[in-house]
Amino acid sequence: MGRVYPLIDDRLRDWLGNQAVFFVATAPLSADGHVNLSPKGVRGTFTILGPHTVAYLDLTGSGVETIAHIQENGRITFMFCAFEGPPRILRLYGRGEVLQPGDSGFEDLLGRFPPEEGTRAVIRAEVERIADSCGYGVPLMVLEDDREQIHTWAQRKGPDGLDRYRQDKNALSLDGLPGLAGRASRSS
Repeated sequence: MGRVYPLIDDRLRDWLGNQAVFFVATAPLSADGHVNLSPKGVRGTFTILGPHTVAYLDLTGSGVETIAHIQENGRITFMFCAFEGPPRILRLYGRGEVLQPGDSGFEDLLGRFPPEEGTRAVIRAEVERIADSCGYGVPLMVLEDDREQIHTWAQRKGPDGLDRYRQDKNALSLDGLPGLAGRASRSS
């Protein structure tokens, strides 16, 4: 195995849409900065916009590394693993941009996703390289269910509580890069 694809075709689109979780990797420019790898698994929050363009709904979390790194340098890698069926790992390497409430294009992209109380941004990426690998080391697992905590937590916080949380926890990255600093990011 180990193939490079010229674009995200219908077959890849279907396969990507069937994966329950994906991972996003980013890094700052600083050699001593923290490399970040985040799992993303809320169904319906990843979409393919075109043969070289993808986006995902970024939900409020305890860190803001992905947003800070993309704002600094744009680099992002998505990784999808087959935990069911034939083994496979697919990586999408690209350049991302962060769209927050009030940014041009945010509302249009937001309509591509299910409503999520904890939305803080949409990450859109232009994919420059699409490559798979064998995935022989990825275990077979059965998805039991989706977790509801991210939804119930955001609902309990409410819009004002989410804004306060983001101001407190999402203003700066671990390395001091600007995250959501100075920006209100009301949920939809």
